[in-house]
Amino acid sequence: MNRIIVILLAFICNCISSWSQSELVGQWSGTLEVQGIQLRLVFNVSHTEKGYKTTLDSPDQGAKDIPIPNTVFENSKVKFEIPQTIEFTGELKDGKIVGTFKQAKLNLPLTLKKKTSGEEIIKRPQEPQEPFPYHSEDITFKNEKANITLAGTLTLPNTSGKFPAVVLISGSGPQDRNSEILGHKPFLLWADYLTRNGIAVLRFDDRGFAKSEGSFSTATSYDFATDVASAVEYLKTRKEINSKQIGLIGHSEGGVIAPLVVASHPKDIDFIVLLAGSAIQGDQLLLLQQQLIARQSGASEEDIQQNFKKHTQIFELMNVIQDEVQLKTELSQIISDYTSDDDIPQGMTKEEVVQGQLNIYISPWMLNFVRYNPASALEKVKCPVLAINGDKDLQVPSKENLAAIEKALKKGKNKNLTTIEYPNLNHLFQECETGLPTEYSTIEQTIFPKVLEDVTSWIKIQTQ
Repeated sequence: MNRIIVILLAFICNCISSWSQSELVGQWSGTLEVQGIQLRLVFNVSHTEKGYKTTLDSPDQGAKDIPIPNTVFENSKVKFEIPQTIEFTGELKDGKIVGTFKQAKLNLPLTLKKKTSGEEIIKRPQEPQEPFPYHSEDITFKNEKANITLAGTLTLPNTSGKFPAVVLISGSGPQDRNSEILGHKPFLLWADYLTRNGIAVLRFDDRGFAKSEGSFSTATSYDFATDVASAVEYLKTRKEINSKQIGLIGHSEGGVIAPLVVASHPKDIDFIVLLAGSAIQGDQLLLLQQQLIARQSGASEEDIQQNFKKHTQIFELMNVIQDEVQLKTELSQIISDYTSDDDIPQGMTKEEVVQGQLNIYISPWMLNFVRYNPASALEKVKCPVLAINGDKDLQVPSKENLAAIEKALKKGKNKNLTTIEYPNLNHLFQECETGLPTEYSTIEQTIFPKVLEDVTSWIKIQTQ
């Protein structure tokens, strides 16, 4: 899935250095690679009477000028830090800062180079621009079960009457209401297109992110399902909404969450759309995803099989062992056994690498994702379902998952399923060459127009 790190950083610095102040001043850019996806970072460093002042941009995620409280620059050592949130430590040498980026217990190698030209302008020709020919309202609603308030945007057609409505459900990883990723805002585009076609849309920031309350890091798909159910309850209070024509559109993990909501609130949901949703158990999906991405990236079959063997062992332990202490001990041993000297980034120890990987596997979200089989909820879904995939999707492969969705619905005796497999589309439903996540940011298109048209036409049929 698209569970990638969302970078929200920047900083003001106080430091005294024996090095020349101009040595650090300027724009420093680098790229983080997270699960095959590349995220660019730009550190903007200036100097004032009070010391260094630095801000950080993440162009691929639309983040800009975020302040970071602490910067240290002494004897070629550089440190940028937001206490208890992020930290980058490195060494300035030969015009580069080579070091390690840490966030949410992840340790990732990062090399920064001084920029000599202006920042690239990312073209996103489909992105809607104001003024919009419909009503757009920033709203909040309460998840009573979690005792948190979530923030979002409701768009309504500029006509009178009661409208059918959908709630948009984002994929894995903390995302804002636009589901912004790598410079794209797919949920803004979905909301715009659907609302222009007479369908109200509610999209909201994930819990613990942007303007929504709560903790993202401790949440699982079950928790996110309660957020979506609360969004549906909010829509039912709005006089502009036809409460008998409310549907869900979920992308990636959102396509796993949508059936969970329907299973627990069957009378509240009229239809669901699964955009690259999965119907196979999480561990099997991850193994399949890893192989496809590695093979398409040109990895050797030996490396692919080695990685498959490692993660098969890891996932088996995660499925079998419930005791947390025992699981940590056994996972640490496997990770250590498979970690060679070549796998250890400069400036890090093997123990730090092992601990960083362990923290990922034992997080609440990952444990639940690996152990959960989405087919169990799909078997309880009785409303109409549209399931679509791109045939170059390497994260949620189309043939395996569309077949699994059909099998689960048939088992539950739901015959109201429509499936579409689009040629040459990736996980984000962009026209692409390889399907690799590394392409996402380089493609100007946000969503293939035929996908927008087909989904909208299908919803109109369900809400006639």
